Parts: sequence; C-alpha cells; structure tokens
Amino acid sequence: MTASTLTAPRTAAAPARAGLGRALHAEWIKLWTVRSTGWSVVSMVALGAGLTTLVCALIAPDLAAGTENEPVGAFITWGLLFAQVTAVVLGALAVTSEYGTGMIRATLAATPRRGTVLVAKAVVLSAVLFVAGVVTATLGWLGGNAFLSAEGIGIGLGDDGMLRSLLGSGLYMAGLGLLAMGAGLLLRSTAAVVSVVLAVVFLVGNLVMLLPGALGEWLTKLMPGNAGSRIAMPESFNPMLLEPWTGFAVFAAEVAVVLAVGALVFTRRDA
Repeated sequence: MTASTLTAPRTAAAPARAGLGRALHAEWIKLWTVRSTGWSVVSMVALGAGLTTLVCALIAPDLAAGTENEPVGAFITWGLLFAQVTAVVLGALAVTSEYGTGMIRATLAATPRRGTVLVAKAVVLSAVLFVAGVVTATLGWLGGNAFLSAEGIGIGLGDDGMLRSLLGSGLYMAGLGLLAMGAGLLLRSTAAVVSVVLAVVFLVGNLVMLLPGALGEWLTKLMPGNAGSRIAMPESFNPMLLEPWTGFAVFAAEVAVVLAVGALVFTRRDA
C-alpha cells in the first residue's frame, strides 16, 4: 500500500501592479497605433519646415535690399504658425480618441489609478511633440537659412536667440499639446477641443488687441498663443510681446491650470 502525498493547493498569482512604467509603455503603444499620430507628426514637419523654407526663399531678396522692414529672425521659424494646428490635433486625440472608441474603460481597468494614466499620457505626448517641434524648427532653419545666407543675411546657430528658438519650438509644441489634452479631458470631443483651442490661440489672441488702452495690451501679452510662441522665435514681429522665457512661464502656468481642472474632472467623472 502506497502512501498518498499531499500537495499544497495552488494559489492564483498576484496580478502585476500597474505602475507608471507599464502605463507609459501602454500609452506609447496606443499613441503610435492610431494612424492620425503618424499623419499629424508628418504634417507638422512638412508644414513647419516647408513653409519656413518657402517664405524665407520669397522674402530673402527684399530683406537684403531693405525693402522689407520686418526682422530677419521673425521668419526663420515662421512655418510653426501652421504647425501649431497639428500639435493641437494630436493633443486632443490623445484623450478624445479613447472616449470615442470606448477604450478609456479598458485603460482604467488596466490602470485604476487615474492620476497615473494622466501622467503617462502627458509624458508620452509632450515627449513626442517636443522632439517633433525641435526637428521641424531645425529643418526649417536649415532650409530657410540657405536662402537667407545666399543674400548675406543668414542666421547662425550661435546668433542671439537661435538655439533657444529651436529648443523653444519643441517646448511650445509640447505645451500646445498638453493644453489640448487638458481641454480634451473637459470636452471629450475632438472637434470641440480643436475648435476651442485654436480659437483661443489664433482668433481671441488677435481680437483682444482691439481692446482700448493698457487692458488690450496686457491681454494680448497674456493670451496663450502670444505668450508661448515668443520662445520659438529669435525675433518677433510684435515687439509688444513678453520676453521669451517670461512669456513661456505665463503660457506654462495657463496650461497647468487647464490640465489641473481637466484632471479634477477626469478623476470625478465616469468614463
């Protein structure tokens, strides 16, 4: 007669804790599996660098001849005016696409801590837009500066404000994306977010100039697009704007407020 052996009952393995590292990996995969991400980044580079090169090619003879009174440095990142649109679209889609497909419920099931989800989204989005912004500005500078240099008015990397503007372009694009992301947490609609953010950046930012006196001047300086974009230009068309780093600090504070309100709503509202 053989003695039976007792085996300990098997226990289910504890699920892996969904930490920030896993959340970052998940957000990176989700961002790049959406077709619009690739198209948005390509559009940013094509619009930003292409239009900067084209404008510099057209305006260089007039700048050299002195028939154009605008500062040369204001044109070297000119194309970012339109690249802003793609940054806003990508920032909106980082949030609204999940609400549109219902994937947000799966995301929160995998990572119940909503703060971790938001941090991961913000880090991945801002990193992608920062790199895309710097690459766009650099390619635009290389292309546009070739035409400016041919007229003897080129801007070197070591010239005042040039390196700052290249890195600042990445910072500004990342900030715009985060601004749109915060708005996405509040509105949950891609069309609504893009319309509202672009209206604030482009339309309202220019309309407040019409207000009389010091009120109009200060509101113009403090509008997100005007305050933030100055860091992306060696020189500005508008000398009334805030200094580059001062303006970016104001812009960053505005983005932080929108993100904070969006995060508060996100943590309290059902998915």
